Amino acid sequence: MPTWDDVVAFAAELPEVEESTSYRTPALKVAGKGFARLRTEAEGGLMLMCGLDEKEALLASGDPAFYTTPHYDGYGAILVDLERVDEDQLRELIEDAWRIKAPARLRKVRGG
Repeated sequence: MPTWDDVVAFAAELPEVEESTSYRTPALKVAGKGFARLRTEAEGGLMLMCGLDEKEALLASGDPAFYTTPHYDGYGAILVDLERVDEDQLRELIEDAWRIKAPARLRKVRGG
C-alpha cells in the first residue's frame, strides 16, 4: 500500500518537483503549480490532476481506488485511495498529473 512518502518519492523522479502545502495540507508542485495534494477532509484521499476524459474513464472502471466528490464535479482532478491503488498505476497517474502542470520546457526534458 503506497503512502504519501511513496507519492513524494515517485514525484521526486520528475524534474523540478517541490514539496509544498495547499489548503494547509501536504502538496506537490512543479513550477509553482500544484498537481497533487493529500486531502485531510472527511473523504480523504490523494487529489491528482487529470483530464476530464481520464477522470471519467477511471470512475467508470469501477475500481474502488478512484472516486470523486461533488466539490470536484466538472474539474480535472481524481481522488485516489492510497490503500487500494495499484502502485504502478499510481506512478503513471502522478506523472500524468505532473505533465498537466509542468511547463513545456520540463515536459520536453521528460520526453513529452
